[in-house]
Amino acid sequence: MDKDLGQKRAVQYLHPPIDPYDQQMLDVGEGHTVYMEQCGNPHGIPVIVLHGGPGGGCSPAMRRYFDPGVFRVVLFDQRGCGRSRPHASVTDNTTWHLVDDIERIRTTLGIDQFIVFGGSWGATLALIYALSHPTRVRKLVLRGVFLMTQAELDWFYGGGAGLFWPEPWARFADLIPEAERGDMIAAYHRRLFSGDLQTETKYARAWSGWENALASVYSSGQGGEAPGDYARAFARLENHYFTHAGFLETDGWILENIDRIAHVPGVIVQGRYDMICPPARAWQLAKRWPGADLRMVRNAGHALSEPGISSELVRVMDHIAGTEN
Repeated sequence: MDKDLGQKRAVQYLHPPIDPYDQQMLDVGEGHTVYMEQCGNPHGIPVIVLHGGPGGGCSPAMRRYFDPGVFRVVLFDQRGCGRSRPHASVTDNTTWHLVDDIERIRTTLGIDQFIVFGGSWGATLALIYALSHPTRVRKLVLRGVFLMTQAELDWFYGGGAGLFWPEPWARFADLIPEAERGDMIAAYHRRLFSGDLQTETKYARAWSGWENALASVYSSGQGGEAPGDYARAFARLENHYFTHAGFLETDGWILENIDRIAHVPGVIVQGRYDMICPPARAWQLAKRWPGADLRMVRNAGHALSEPGISSELVRVMDHIAGTEN
């Protein structure tokens, strides 16, 4: 099955498209404003959606995992990406700024507790927010778990995933002189923050293309060429966060502190053939987290749009709608 057909199959599992009833730019301080929207039922069960990347931004498709009659859905573009401003900025842009932004959104909207729904980096941020504010999280729904460890970065940027995908890895690595390939994150950092827009955009497209090429189990290995503005924000923010190890105190910080959310229930939806965030991390998380329900999806990779991933996430949210409403 090709990628396009897989995405078409995924759409059949989603709820019908809905428009937001509220859109605003929220001043979160330090010169940043973030785009925020609400859709669904204004009096429904609050759920906040955390997009991936960092730097990916939210999209209208993300509204469709939720029954609009049941859920009050909050989406926002994290600092520096999507419609948030300043665009592609890494100044005052750390994990802890994003945790504070989520709290600001919660209090601004008068929400006591959310369901927190996030995938990939969004799952990382969901866990970190929950560990920081455990009384504010009603339930976690996570997809494609990334725990922001050096081992995960080494897998994806140190050649591990490249053993399975040598052609896209070559496109990614060959742009860097051989002497610098021992640390691809640092090598790309020098170019993504060179100060020259043309250079930054060139390497941003290569960075984004490597990740996009591996996102779907249906991929041919061609990541496509993302629009320059999108790629630049995505690549600069990801690289900035990964250069600083997610701004966490220790490698493995999430699992070290998981007892803080032992009481919080959650569902983990994980693609069995996820090349970006290998399933071992989701399994380790589920072993350490008493409230977790791990669901491995066969014949699925990393992408939110994978048919098996989409159908399972809709099934999870529909079950919540039926039991908690």
